[in-house]
Amino acid sequence: MKDQVFGQCLCGAVSFSVAGALDALYLCHCSRCRKDSGSAHSANLFAGDATLCWSAGEDRVRVFRLAGTRHVKSFCAECGSALPYATGDGGAVVVPAGSLDSPVALRPRAHICHASRAAWDDDLASVPRIDGLPG
Repeated sequence: MKDQVFGQCLCGAVSFSVAGALDALYLCHCSRCRKDSGSAHSANLFAGDATLCWSAGEDRVRVFRLAGTRHVKSFCAECGSALPYATGDGGAVVVPAGSLDSPVALRPRAHICHASRAAWDDDLASVPRIDGLPG
């Protein structure tokens, strides 16, 4: 049986599974990924030979393709959560790591486009850690 992971959007309107091995996890710091994640980087899993199956809410999935680039963002029309998409070039699937409910054993392979990182995204290991919300 193929490896399979499951996930959903924040509001639960869209759920999905990805069947096939997850090959790599990258943290991308390019300005496009920072804008569409609203964070320091995107965290995406890549599966070169996988099948994406929508379990519920496929009609709520929207896909934005930035003209003139390879940049794609798939998201829930209800809550805006990032969702996976198939690249259309031979079965590859890109999965936002935070959209998964299943555990993933992969660790990030690399910070990519690191030279493009936000100015405040430096030496984050030295920032204090709080287990809950700040008091």
